[in-house]
Amino acid sequence: MRLKFGQYILMLVIFLLIADIPLSAQLRTGRFNMQQSQSSNVSYDSQGRPIKKSDGKDSLQKRDRFADSITIFYRYFDSTRIRIIDSSINDFTARFPLPAYYYNLGNYATAAQSYFFNPLMKPGFDAGFHQYDIYQYTLEGTRFFQTTRPYTELSYVLGSKAEQLISVTHTQNRKSNANFSLEYRFSNAPGNLKNQNASQNNFRFTNHYQTPGKKYEAFLVFISNKSASSENGGLQDKEKLTTLALNDPYELETRIGKAGTAGRNPFNTAVNTGNLYKGNTLLLRHHYDLGTKDSIVTDSVTVRIFYPRFRIEHTLRYANSGYQYYDNYVDSARYSQYFNYRPGNDSVSFKDSWRDMTNEFSLISFPEKKNLSQFLKAGIALQNLKGSFDTVATTSFYNVYVLGEYRNRTRNQVWDIEANGQLYLNGASAGDYAAFISMKRLLGKKAGYLNIGFQNVNRSPSFIFDPLSRFPIHNRTTFGKENIIRLFALYENPRNGWKLGGEYFAVNNYMYFDSFFSAKQEATLFNVLHLHAEKKFRLSNHWNWYTEIDVQQTTGQPPVNLPFFYTRNRIAYEGNFSTNLFLSTGLEIKYTAAYKADNYSPFLGKYFVQNTNTIHNRPDISAFIHFRIKSFKGFFRLENLNTLNITDGFAFNKLNFMTTDNPGTGLWTRFGIWWNFVN
Repeated sequence: MRLKFGQYILMLVIFLLIADIPLSAQLRTGRFNMQQSQSSNVSYDSQGRPIKKSDGKDSLQKRDRFADSITIFYRYFDSTRIRIIDSSINDFTARFPLPAYYYNLGNYATAAQSYFFNPLMKPGFDAGFHQYDIYQYTLEGTRFFQTTRPYTELSYVLGSKAEQLISVTHTQNRKSNANFSLEYRFSNAPGNLKNQNASQNNFRFTNHYQTPGKKYEAFLVFISNKSASSENGGLQDKEKLTTLALNDPYELETRIGKAGTAGRNPFNTAVNTGNLYKGNTLLLRHHYDLGTKDSIVTDSVTVRIFYPRFRIEHTLRYANSGYQYYDNYVDSARYSQYFNYRPGNDSVSFKDSWRDMTNEFSLISFPEKKNLSQFLKAGIALQNLKGSFDTVATTSFYNVYVLGEYRNRTRNQVWDIEANGQLYLNGASAGDYAAFISMKRLLGKKAGYLNIGFQNVNRSPSFIFDPLSRFPIHNRTTFGKENIIRLFALYENPRNGWKLGGEYFAVNNYMYFDSFFSAKQEATLFNVLHLHAEKKFRLSNHWNWYTEIDVQQTTGQPPVNLPFFYTRNRIAYEGNFSTNLFLSTGLEIKYTAAYKADNYSPFLGKYFVQNTNTIHNRPDISAFIHFRIKSFKGFFRLENLNTLNITDGFAFNKLNFMTTDNPGTGLWTRFGIWWNFVN
C-alpha cells in the first residue's frame, strides 16, 4: 500500500517525538545569555573565553565523546560579543534569506529591494551592482564559532513550481585554539512566468587559530557568491492575467526572452537572457599582541592567562567580481517598443569585471587589560583596483585611506559605545569619508535599553556611472559626491516586548535612475523620516500577537517613492505542548500602503523611480504551522491566500504586483526543515 505525502510527514513527527536526539540546553531560544547555561560545566571570563568551573581547565581540551551536550557560541566578524544558536520557530523569515520587508520581481532569487529607504552608506570604490546583495554571504555576516563538539545544521526548503533552497553549515574545533567552519547554500526557483528562473550559489569557509600562548591570532575567510537570474522585462499585456485559459501565468508572453527557450527544470540554472554576477573574497586578518601574563591557581592546577595591552594588526583582502547582462536571442522590435533601445547585433552583452587588493595596517591599544571589548584603533590602508570592460578597455587606480575606531562595552554591560571613521587621503576616491558613533545604555532591568547614534558618509558615485563602464547609461556626466547624514534611535524593552525606533536622513547629491537607461543626480537637499514600532501582545495563555508598524515620510518632492505605511502582523497559537514538542501556528498578514512603486531595468539591474503608475495591493496573507522537536524544526506555509478570487471558481488569480509589469504569485506553498546534529 502506498503512503501519501501527509502520512510520511505524520510518521516522521511521531518518530522524532520518541527519538532520543542529543541536543544541549545551550541551543535553546535566546541570543546573549550564554553565561547562564545550566547544563554545562563551563563558565566564561570577561573576554568570553571558556574556563572550566571545577578545576579551571579549558573545557575544550578534554571532552567525553559520548556526552550528550554541547557548548557552542559564535562571534560575528569584527565583533567581540558572544552569541548563541537561535532555536526559535515563530518567525520563518529569521531563517529565510529574504527578510519580510524586502520584495523582488515575483520570484525568489530575483532582484530584491527594501520597502524602506536604504541608501548605500559606504565610502570609496563601489562597482554599483547591489540587487542580489540580500541573498549573498558577506564579511559582516560571517560567524566565527567556538564549540566543544562538531556541530552540523542541514536545511531544505521546497516551494511551489519546484522552488528549492538547500543549506549546510558545519563547524568544529580541532583543538581548543583552532576552529573551522563551512557554509554552503544553493537556491533555484524556476519561476511563475516565462524566462524568470533564478538561482543563488553561496559558499563560505572560515578558520580561526590562536597560539597556545595567545599572543598571535589569525582569522581566515573565503566567500564565493554566484547569482544567475533570467530577465523577462515584465509582461507584454498584464490585463490577460484575468482571462487565462489554464489559470497559469506561464501562458503569457514577456517583453524579452525568446519564446520556447524558457523551462521549469528545477536543476537548470542556465540563463539565456539575464544577469550573471560572480564574486570571490579572500580575507586574512592576523595580529600579534604585547601584554601581561597572569595565572589562576585552583587546587593543584595552574591556568596561564594572557592579557593583551597593545596589538599590531594586518588585514589582507583580495576580491574579484564580474557583472554581466546578456541576451542571446535579441528581438530588436521588442527592445525598441518597450525600452526604446536599438541593439546593434543579434546578441547583447554588457560586462564589467574588477580586482581589488587591499592591505590594512593597524595599531590597537587596550586601556583595561580584562576587557577586550574596550579598545582604541588607528590604521592606514592601501587599495589597488583593476577594472576590465568587455574586451574594450581596462583601467587601474588606487586609494589610500586612514581609519580610526573606539569601542567600549563596559564590563557591567551598562554602556556600549562604538565610534569609527574613515578618510580617503589620496587616489580615485580622495575626499570620501565616513563617520559613525553609537551609544547604548542599559536603563534598568525593567526599563530596557536605549541606543542613539549618528552617521555621515561622503562618497564618490558608483563606477557604473563612469563612461568606461560597458553598461549603457545615456546621460553620463561629471557627478558630484553624495553626502548622507543619518540620525537614529532605538528603545528596547525585552521584559514587555517593546521596540520603538526611528531614523532621519538628510541627503544631498542623491544618485538615482529615472528610466531604463537614464541616471540623474538630485542636487537639492531632501529628508526622509522612518519610524518603527514592534510589540508582542499576550492575548491568552497560548495566543500571541506580534505586530510591526513602519511609517515613512519625505520632505519636498525628492526622487524617492516610498510606501507611507507598512505593517506586519502574526497571530499565533504557540507553546510547549509536550516534553519535546514546541508549536507555533496561525496567520501572518503584511500590508503596504498604495504608492508609486519603482520600476526595474533588467539591463542595468536597477530599480528606478517612476511617477505614472500607483500600485494598490491587497494585504499579503499566509497561514503557517511551525514546530520544533528537539533538534528538528519544521515549517509549513500557505502563502498569498489574499489572491483568492471567489468570482472565478475560487481561483487564486488576484495577484499583487511588485512593479508595474511584474506580478507576484498566486497561492504558494513552502515546506522547510532545519535539523542540527551534534557529532
